[in-house]
Amino acid sequence: MAKITTIIDIGSNSVRMAIFKKTSQFGFYLLYEIKSKVRISQGSYEHKGVLQKAPMKRALRALSDFKDIAEKYKSRKILCVATSAVRDAPNSKEFIALVKEECGLQVKVIDGKKEAFYGGVACANLLHHKDGITIDIGGGSTECALIEDGKIKDLISVNLGTIRLKELFFDKNLDLSLAKEFIQKELAKIPPHFKTSCVFGVGGTIRSLAKVGIFQNNYPIDVIHGYEMDVKSNWHWMQQIIRSSEAQLGEFGISEDRKDSIRSGTLIFTMFLEHFKARTIVASGVGVREGVFLSDMLRSHNHSFPKGINPSILSLLDRFLPHSKHSQEVKKECAKLFGALQPLHGIHEKYLYHLKIAGQLSSIGKVLNFYNAHKHGAYLSLHSLSYGFSHQDRAIICLLVQFSYKKIPKDSNIAHIGAIMPPILTLQWLSFILGLAETMCLARLPKGTHYHLKHKTLQIHSPSDTYLCQEVVTKLTKPVPFEIEFV
Repeated sequence: MAKITTIIDIGSNSVRMAIFKKTSQFGFYLLYEIKSKVRISQGSYEHKGVLQKAPMKRALRALSDFKDIAEKYKSRKILCVATSAVRDAPNSKEFIALVKEECGLQVKVIDGKKEAFYGGVACANLLHHKDGITIDIGGGSTECALIEDGKIKDLISVNLGTIRLKELFFDKNLDLSLAKEFIQKELAKIPPHFKTSCVFGVGGTIRSLAKVGIFQNNYPIDVIHGYEMDVKSNWHWMQQIIRSSEAQLGEFGISEDRKDSIRSGTLIFTMFLEHFKARTIVASGVGVREGVFLSDMLRSHNHSFPKGINPSILSLLDRFLPHSKHSQEVKKECAKLFGALQPLHGIHEKYLYHLKIAGQLSSIGKVLNFYNAHKHGAYLSLHSLSYGFSHQDRAIICLLVQFSYKKIPKDSNIAHIGAIMPPILTLQWLSFILGLAETMCLARLPKGTHYHLKHKTLQIHSPSDTYLCQEVVTKLTKPVPFEIEFV
């Protein structure tokens, strides 16, 4: 597979491009992203789906510029897909021919189930939840993928989209009940086994609603991907958005380019939530583009990452890790020390997951600058662990990396994010264990080194001299009083 791959998605509302760079077989990161609100579907729903000349011209101009950008980033592969508006258009072949002639791009028109599949592949691989239903609201259609244990079990696409609804009902100021009736007819086509407590919200409408939720709930982490909202406690303001005028939408922080379609999109979304009996919304920053990329990347692996593989961790290690052997040693010692100190700390086993990842990543900041390396590493951890982690996961790992040497975090360090964090003593223990693991790996770790807790003394048994370790251990801050003895 090409090292740099460009994905272009021609949607009913926007044309979007994402450029991904592989760092290894399964490691990758987003190199560049751009969108253009060409609204290729404009006027088509009132003309039997026929794409109009002005929107097509806008799309061609945007695609031509997209091709130039992709080439500037030295992309060796460009995959271009078109969804609802183009697949429904009687003149789609004319448009595809123009794109090839004027832009040099080969467009693949995908059907609704394929579009649902790509959204499902993205969410199944890149979200931290492994069970739920995707709701991908586009301009002309909405796609759903039923995901169980990280596997796609079923797919469906219905003709409900923000622009379709806007032009058919909202632009004509028709009664809301007519739009609801239209939506209900499409919902009736969904098989009865599409029920879930958790939905994965994909697309511009849900991203906009997530931004509102972050603001309304005074949420401390301004990151959309992986943000979770309780349906019941956020239902009221979503209903307010549906009933607001365009002028009133600014009060919710809705962006200008989303104001004319957010009401129709929110109406579709809330009716899907009711239909699925959902209780939790997980906002997804990934969708069709990531799905197309991953399907190509993982085509020999059943469209799933192998067990234990996380692309964000790999990407960080590939780009920023100066010594891979050291990283693995720290991770290994973290697990051994966690187990040895279990009678003292009593921390739930689930936090070993965060500790081991923090152990792997604790050195990545050194590539930027040795001094304050842990601060650099913490920033990279928080902002680059984009895929497969909850916000809590990212916050914990970030904090451990930041305080992984000599000192431990205090209440003041988590005051701004305390609501999503474990107790401070838990974090202090994890931080200390990571610091001790790093200390043990300062020089060559003697083979056969092991740990034993005797009463309130951690005995470190080593077959050879550990002079430097013994010196540094005295500088570590312990979460509770106990002794460390080198044997």
